[in-house]
Amino acid sequence: MSMDLTRVKLANGIELDVVDTGPRDAPALMFLHGFPESHRTWRHQIAHLSGRFRCIAPDQRGYRGSSKPEGAEHYTPDKLIGDIFLLADALGVGQFTVLGHDWGGAIAWGVALMGQGTRVTRAVVANAPHPGIFQKLLYLDPVQRGASQYMRAFRDTAHDPLVREHGLGALLMQALDWGDKAPVMEEEERAALLQDWSNGDSAIAMLNWYRASPMDVPDMDAPFALPESYAPPPLPPLMIPTLVIWAMEDMALPPANLEGLDAMIPNLTLVQVPDCGHFVPWEAPGKVNAALDAFLG
Repeated sequence: MSMDLTRVKLANGIELDVVDTGPRDAPALMFLHGFPESHRTWRHQIAHLSGRFRCIAPDQRGYRGSSKPEGAEHYTPDKLIGDIFLLADALGVGQFTVLGHDWGGAIAWGVALMGQGTRVTRAVVANAPHPGIFQKLLYLDPVQRGASQYMRAFRDTAHDPLVREHGLGALLMQALDWGDKAPVMEEEERAALLQDWSNGDSAIAMLNWYRASPMDVPDMDAPFALPESYAPPPLPPLMIPTLVIWAMEDMALPPANLEGLDAMIPNLTLVQVPDCGHFVPWEAPGKVNAALDAFLG
C-alpha cells in the first residue's frame, strides 16, 4: 500500500493533495477525513482495503498542503461537497462509495444525498450526525448542546491571534475538555498532527469549516425549544445502501444522533462500537474494518 500524495487540480482551481492507491479498475472508495486530521484518519482502512478497491483519500480544502483560500465564505458545505465530485472527475472516477468521519462524514452525507442514483453507489458514515437530526438536537437536547459549545469557541475570531502565534493546538487545549477520555494515538501520528496544527494559515482554514457552517449552536442559557423560525431541512430520503458506524463513547456526538436515522435511510446498516471514543477509524480499526468487509462484500 502506498500513502504517497499526488497533487490534483480541480476544475474550480482548488488543488488537493490526494492518496490514490489500489487497482485502477477496481470499485472506487472515496475517504473523507474530519477535523482536525488528514487523509491519515483512514490509514488502517486503506491498508486493509487497497488490495481490492481503489482507495482515494484527499487532504480536503484548507488542510495540510491543499489549497487554503482566505475567508470563511470559501468553506461553505456546498463548496466542500462540490470538491469531492470534481475530484472524482479529475481522477476519471464515474461512480464511487463515499466514506466520511466527523466533518468528512458531514460532507459525505451531502455527497451521498446529491449523488445517489448517479455518482454515489453506497455511503459509509462514522460518527457524523445526519443533517436532518443534528440541528434539532442542538435546540432540544441539553447533552448535545453542551457537547457542542466548543463550536462557538472555534467560530470566535477573537481567538485567531492565539492560533496564528501558537497553532491550532493552543485553541484545542482551551476549548476541549477530554477529562480522562482523551484518545490515545501512536506517537509518530501525534507528532505529525502537532506539526500540521503549527501552521497558522492552515489552522484558520480548518476553523473556517465551522465558521461557514449554517448550524446554529445556542449557548446553554438559551431555551431548550425549537425557534419559531425553525423548519426541518428539505432533504430527500437516502435510498442507497448506507452503513453508519457509531462509537458509543463519543463525548462530542452522543448516541441520540442515531434516533430516527432508520426513517431517513430505508437501506440502513447500523454498527455500534462500544467502549470507543470519537475517532473510531483509528481507535477501533479492527471493528471498523470488519464492518466495512461485511458491508462492501
